[in-house]
Amino acid sequence: QVQLVESGGGLVEAGDSLSLSCAASSRVLRLYSMAWFRQAPGKDREFVAAITSITSRTSYADSVKGRFTISRDYSKSTLYLQLNSLKAEDTGVYYCGANPNKDSTTTNPTDYNTWGRGTQVTVSS
Repeated sequence: QVQLVESGGGLVEAGDSLSLSCAASSRVLRLYSMAWFRQAPGKDREFVAAITSITSRTSYADSVKGRFTISRDYSKSTLYLQLNSLKAEDTGVYYCGANPNKDSTTTNPTDYNTWGRGTQVTVSS
């Protein structure tokens, strides 16, 4: 069974940085494409970034391109999301998801069949 556990969220000011982690098994990171989504109160879950398992191809939402970076470390069995130049509109619960399609950066949350419980990011303006 695939298990994902996010950490690293917190309360920061606009312009600050955060680093989010998603603990998974190295097997999951090798066999699944992975992504970060976020959800603000009263809004749908929104795609943030994805990385494929085969080629490490990445994809980003336009709203975070140039500010956020997705990566993974097989030796630590961890997926990361580096958040720089944070804005108030980046506030939300951040989730990592696993997609059994190894070569997909789909932005559709229904394509991801496993999710963590999320970590809260709050950016004050």
